[in-house]
Parts: sequence; C-alpha cells; structure tokens
Amino acid sequence: MAAGLCSTAVMHAEIRPNSLFSDNAVLQRGQSVPVWGTAREGEKVSVEFAGQTVSVVAQDGKWTVRLHPLEAGGPFNMVIAGEHNSMTLTNILVGDVWVASGQSNMQDPLGPSWWSSPIKNWQAEVAAANFPQIRQFKVPMVAAGRPQADVDGAWSVCSPQTVPAFTAAGYFFARDLQQTTKAPVGILFSAWGGTVAEAWTSAKSLERMPDFTNAVAAVMAADPAAYPRILADWYHTNDPGSAAQPAWTDPGFAASDWKTMKLPTYWQHADLPGFNGIVWFRKVIDLPAVWDGKGASLHLDTIDDQDTTWVNGVQVGAMALFSDVRDYHVPAGVLKAGRNVIIIRVLDTGGLGGICGRAENIKLELPGSDDVAPISLAGDWQYQPTTALAKIPTVPANPAGNANVATVLYNAMVAPLVPFAMKGVIWYQGESNDDTDHTFHRTTQYRTLFPLMISDWRQHWGLGNFPFLFVQVAPYRDSTPRIREAQLIALKNTKNTAMVVLMDAGDAANIHPANKQVVGERLALAARALAYGEKIEYSGPIFKSMKVKGNKMVLQFDHVGDGLLAKDGELKGFVMAGADKAFVPAKAAIVGKTVVVSSDQVAAPAAVRYGWENIPDANLFNQAGLPASPFRTDVD
Repeated sequence: MAAGLCSTAVMHAEIRPNSLFSDNAVLQRGQSVPVWGTAREGEKVSVEFAGQTVSVVAQDGKWTVRLHPLEAGGPFNMVIAGEHNSMTLTNILVGDVWVASGQSNMQDPLGPSWWSSPIKNWQAEVAAANFPQIRQFKVPMVAAGRPQADVDGAWSVCSPQTVPAFTAAGYFFARDLQQTTKAPVGILFSAWGGTVAEAWTSAKSLERMPDFTNAVAAVMAADPAAYPRILADWYHTNDPGSAAQPAWTDPGFAASDWKTMKLPTYWQHADLPGFNGIVWFRKVIDLPAVWDGKGASLHLDTIDDQDTTWVNGVQVGAMALFSDVRDYHVPAGVLKAGRNVIIIRVLDTGGLGGICGRAENIKLELPGSDDVAPISLAGDWQYQPTTALAKIPTVPANPAGNANVATVLYNAMVAPLVPFAMKGVIWYQGESNDDTDHTFHRTTQYRTLFPLMISDWRQHWGLGNFPFLFVQVAPYRDSTPRIREAQLIALKNTKNTAMVVLMDAGDAANIHPANKQVVGERLALAARALAYGEKIEYSGPIFKSMKVKGNKMVLQFDHVGDGLLAKDGELKGFVMAGADKAFVPAKAAIVGKTVVVSSDQVAAPAAVRYGWENIPDANLFNQAGLPASPFRTDVD
C-alpha cells in the first residue's frame, strides 16, 4: 500500500480504497472496472488511472467509480484524491484476474507447508519463478457471520522470494496462461483447507436448499459476543476437568495421577489411538529470577483442533482452528521466579488430535531480550483425557471461528472481493463434501449444492456466466467415486464450466497430490478454450450416451477430439452388469470414436461403470493426452 494511504487515510479516516486497490495490483482488461472505498460523508473522490479521471461523491461513507474498459499493459500509477488527502498507488498492471479458491489442494503453497507433502520439484520451480507480470492477492483465512466489506490483504509480485507463498495450482495456472496470452495475470487467492462448499455459499442462496435452512438461520441468529460464555457453559457441563474443584487450571492442583506424553505429537500416534474429545496437558517449568514479573511470548505452534491455554491460572489464549499457529502473550506479572505451570485444554473434533507442531517452535521467550535464551517446552508433559466426543453434545458452533459453518467463508473471503472485475474462477474442492459413511447423502447433496454455489457467485459478481473451471477430486484411498460423479453431474448441468480430470495424477496415500503442475496446466487449457476462445481440446472424454447391441454396450463420448486411446496397454477400468446390478469385470475396446464393452458373464447388459473405485485402475484418454472422467450409466 502506498505510503500516503498508510499515513493519511488510516490515521485520519479519510479516503481509503478497498485493500484490493493497492501497490502491485492487477486490474481486469476489457471490462468496466469498479474502484471503491470509504470516505467522509459527502466528500468528492476522484480516481485517475491510465488517462481516465472519474469522480463521485461519497454516500453513507462509501464511494465507487467505474473506469472504462482498459487495454493490457502497465505499470501504471493510480491517484485517488479527496478534499483533504490523496494517495498514489504504484506498479499497477492491466491484464486478466482470476479467483483461485477451494480447500487444501488449492491452498497448498508452492513452498513447504506443515499440512502437505512438498510440491513436485518445488525448489527448482521456486528458483525459476521470475515472472513479475504474475501477481497474487492473498485473502486471509477468516470466517464471519455477516458479509464483510474488506479484507486485510495485499498484492505480491511473483519472484523466487515471494512465490513460495503462492497457491501452487494457481501459480502453475497463471504461468501457463501468461506465457500463452502474454498479458499480466492476477490471482485472487482465497482458499481454506478442509472446508465445505456450503461455507463458500451466501445465505441468500443456501436458504433455497432445505438441507441448510436451519444452519443459515443459526448463523444469522448467532451473537458472536455471547459465544465465549456459551462455550464455557458447554465445557463446564460436559468436561469433568472444566468443572473440577479444585480447578485443574490452578497451579497448585495436584496432578500426581496424570500420565506423561512427549510433545509435540498427535495423541492418536501416541497413547490415545482413535480418541476424539478433550485432553488436558500440563507442564511445570522452573524459571530463573530474570523472568520474574516479565511479559513473555508463549509459542505453541499448531494444535489439533481447539485449545484454551493458561499460565499460572491466568488464561492467555484460545484458538479454534488446527491450522492456526498459537503465539500467546503472557502479561506482565503472571510469570515468577521458580515454579510456573502451563495448562492447555485441547478439544479434538476429528483427525489425530494434539499439540502437533514442530519441537523447535514450542517455547517460552522474552521478547527483545537477546541475552535471555528461550526455554524449550518440547518434551514430557503430563496429560489427562476426560470426555470422548461421541458421548457428549455437539460443540457449539462459532460463526466467527469455525470455517465449516454455512455461509461464513462466503461472508469473509468472497463477499469482500465483489465486485472486483475479473475473468473467471478456478476451483479445487470437494473432498470435504465426500461421504464418510454409506448413506451417500453428502455426495448426492453436492450435485445440487455445487451448481448453486457457482450460480451464487455469478449472481453476486454480475458478470454473467463467467468461466468457472474446477478440478475433479483426484484418486485417493478415502475419496469415493460418488464425489467425482457429483462433480461430473455439476459439469453437465452448469453452463460455461470445465472440469480438470486427474485420474492419472492422484496419490493413493496422500489426499494432496504433489503434481500441481498438471493441475495448473489443465486449468490453463480450459481457460484458453472457454475464456479466450481458442479452438483446442481442453477436456478428457466425457460420457455422453450408450446403446445396447446384443450382449454389448456401445458408449459415446464428448471431447473425443482426434480420437480415443488406451494409455500404456489394453483398455481397462470397465465393469458391466445386467438388470441384477451384479457388476463384473468387462472387456473394452476402442472402435472408431466409441468404446464397446462386453462380458461373457453378462448376456443382457444394463449398466456399465468406468473407474468406479476410490483408486481406479483405468486408462481411457483422448489423443490430446487428457484422461476420461469416471462415470456410471446407472446414476441413481
């Protein structure tokens, strides 16, 4: 952000543009470009950019101007002037802007992360990432019960120094696209791992689905200020440790019967396999006199999922997300020379649970005291499990702190971006809407929910049916074919969309495949076709129709291109059944632009399935080298 903005607009609450309009931004070419922000009521605001000057008078403390369509180029300066102050934003480019959103496979950065395995060849990719015409705006991971007007974000210029924090899939998409179009590319990076599609959809749209009526009503009725009390009451009712007398948070409490666990670790990898619920941790440390009465920083790194932390009986922090790094301030007067007690109550709502960061990041330190060494807190901690989650009522949801509550990510991570002019969306999500049981409710629901979310974003942006390009969930041991089918159905029922298929790029043991290059490459292919009108094949074969001919099934496909092929050997991955739905392995052969399927065990075929497994062994491609989507002809 320009110095004038920081020193004048913030301090005196005068003219302030939305944070999307800052140094190093990319603006969309070929469209009317809204620029907006806040100012004093009735103040005249002028925006000067690329030879245009547009003015407006602020109403209700807000202002918006529209620039006429711009041509690609730059860098430019933008001057925003009011009656009492002005500011100049620098190094702005005009090109194409894409929103990159979804869950962890879009969130995965090009550089190392604690939650995911390294991206393929990441070090070489980082070293070569000198592309100043690619920029990223990172939206912070925040949830909110109501739509927000702005976010605390900034634009970064792509370089080997900055690109480790870029979305890997989004970066490879932008790199391929920029090298093809020769225009600058801006990525609005708004993603959060482990999140569900309903969290990314507005309340107005979700209310149209009966499944979410109550959830939306609960969010709208929630009082964030009351949540700490509600949560404290829930702990007091359901957790013996929270209701105990003397209190377990009391530094004088005797915990002689507690067991010991070496931290950091996931507790399901230690002494509590299969346990989801509440566990208390306790560590006694001895501090020298130099620490007496001093304010300090307590670093606990990441905790799965929620923690409440006390030092000598004083609560110093609480966080609810497993991805949050816990850096808590210990107020002056809390620590003392000699014996001190740290207590952490951890609630795990699913997954492995525990204080699970890096050992070197778990420590107590005196800020600004270079001559006082930090004290490591890794090692032995006492612990005491109390209540298993399955035996107690559901934890009260906090709309301001739970990313998987209906609408809250739309409110905090999408609404602030609207109506920023952009070209389209790339989306990688679906794993968290997969079925974890055998009811198939969630994946069936996703057939409607996902298209609803796409329509919702299009309505709010008001740019028509802009290209929405998404990635089908990759093969993984716990990812069912039904979530891929739900995405395929959404593709067929939603205009101007494309689906990247990763049948050849999954990882049976890792939900985060390391090959994000192929994700970006195939998304860029789809963009070149749908957004830029290139006459290229951008999709693998998509099942279209079937005909029964005697004891054979003849399958037809869209996106055959120059023809079908069986990659690396004979065609495989097909099963067939008669009316009894008893599926058996089938023979398949490419005949012209069709696939003919048969089985000696099925005299009267009624249904065929392809790649219908969590980890399919299937190899149907087109001549463009793009894999076919899994499908079944007997969709229920």
